[in-house]
Amino acid sequence: MKAVILDGYTTNPGDLSWDWLGALCDYEVYDRTPKELTLERCKGCEIVITNKTLLPRDILENLPELKYIGLLSTGYNVVDIDYCADKNIPVCNIPSYSTGAVAQLTFAFILEHCSRVALHSQAVMNGEWSACKDFCFQKAPLTELEGKTLGIIGYGKIGKTVARIAEAFGMNVCVYTSHPAGEGVSFVSLDELITQSDFITVHTPLTPATENLVNSEFLSKMKKTAFLVNTSRGPVIDEKALADALNNGQIAGAGLDVLRSEPPEANNPLFNCKNCYITPHIAWAGFETRERLMSVFKSNLEAFLAGKPQNVVWKR
Repeated sequence: MKAVILDGYTTNPGDLSWDWLGALCDYEVYDRTPKELTLERCKGCEIVITNKTLLPRDILENLPELKYIGLLSTGYNVVDIDYCADKNIPVCNIPSYSTGAVAQLTFAFILEHCSRVALHSQAVMNGEWSACKDFCFQKAPLTELEGKTLGIIGYGKIGKTVARIAEAFGMNVCVYTSHPAGEGVSFVSLDELITQSDFITVHTPLTPATENLVNSEFLSKMKKTAFLVNTSRGPVIDEKALADALNNGQIAGAGLDVLRSEPPEANNPLFNCKNCYITPHIAWAGFETRERLMSVFKSNLEAFLAGKPQNVVWKR
């Protein structure tokens, strides 16, 4: 079979290997594929691999040889799933490979806000400690996590992992989810979570119900001392509303690994906000995490070639 990888660079910038594919199929790897070249590069391929390159219906309808779509991601909104289901084309994703890594970055944001490591380190490097009359100094208020309340929106594997870490820090945890289930967890309404939480972290998929979930009304109900984290999907947040809330001191800060448009426009309203930390969608990008992704991708492809596709995202 012939295969093409449309956007392999973010998964494998050179520290992993695609060589194992040669034993399974003839393949070609592109670091990136612009929209206008997608159809050309997919033509004649039975297997198409994508991370973020779009595969809409008008592309898929022109690929009569297509038998399998492999995703280098958990999300599958880049593919017309309904079309693939109608044509019985398996679309297989990579579930649960980045759970620990996303939880880790969630707390990297929270700990940065509480301990201000980067701020104080830079002050030391700039000579402020050397010039200080006292044995220590503070550039910003420092905060303990113990006894604080963490509100978790979404309670899948990532949300559960975040809850366990929070409990290890001695935090109180409350959860808002559409499917509350489990022992030892305080499930609350969304309003209760917003008003009670010192920290709020979002771990929900992007759906019509969650788009712009964090809007001006949501932000107006948060404590002025509260900190917001989003490592889920950018459109969950109304970015203009968040920018206003940060600049007006309506909330204390935010940590974001995702934005509505990726890469973002240079004039994104969040870029010059107070107490806003933004990373470029890297929660999933650690070496071990990508290594795990590659392993599941290989397993998915082998299962398909054996006639038993796994991790198929559409259901009949």
